[in-house]
Amino acid sequence: MKNESINTKLITQKSKISLRELMYTALFSSIIVILSQIAIPMPFGVPITLQTLAIALCGYVLGVKYGLFSIIVYILLGAVGLPVFANFKGGFQAIFGMTGGFIWGFIILVTLCGLHFKIKGKIAAILLGVLGLLLCHLLGVLQFSIVTSTPIAQSLLLVSIPFLPKDIFSIIAAYFLALVLRKRLLDAEKEYY
Repeated sequence: MKNESINTKLITQKSKISLRELMYTALFSSIIVILSQIAIPMPFGVPITLQTLAIALCGYVLGVKYGLFSIIVYILLGAVGLPVFANFKGGFQAIFGMTGGFIWGFIILVTLCGLHFKIKGKIAAILLGVLGLLLCHLLGVLQFSIVTSTPIAQSLLLVSIPFLPKDIFSIIAAYFLALVLRKRLLDAEKEYY
């Protein structure tokens, strides 16, 4: 009887943890959707958005595993046609269109931001995020170049270099915002559990 209650308690605790992680995954997928819609259209087709802030925040708060889950949920929602990408776009044409490389690059960005849990130090965590950002931009530039038949150098000038200062600032802001948010989430969990 005693073993049965211990097993029930362990199963319940595992369920609570799973439910919490599922909730955070859904919450951050929603944050990405919302911040993706804060967009300023640009004449060459790649808008200025707050997606970088959302993706980096997701990685810095959730880590690699659940950060990836959030991005995958976001991409799948867009793939089935829901208007979750910037400027309320969705469907495979958005993923494989001129801005789709950035969407694929979000996977790299969230992964490298999420790795900060394994590395000590603010500078290292921010540098990981910036590296993820640069790789994200590389994928974005390559896909833009292929889809629009624009030379790589010109694509860099159109869809990457003008956005880099804002995006680097977004990485830094996401890191410091994540420090506050993680502390608040931990405090809330302590009160609940």
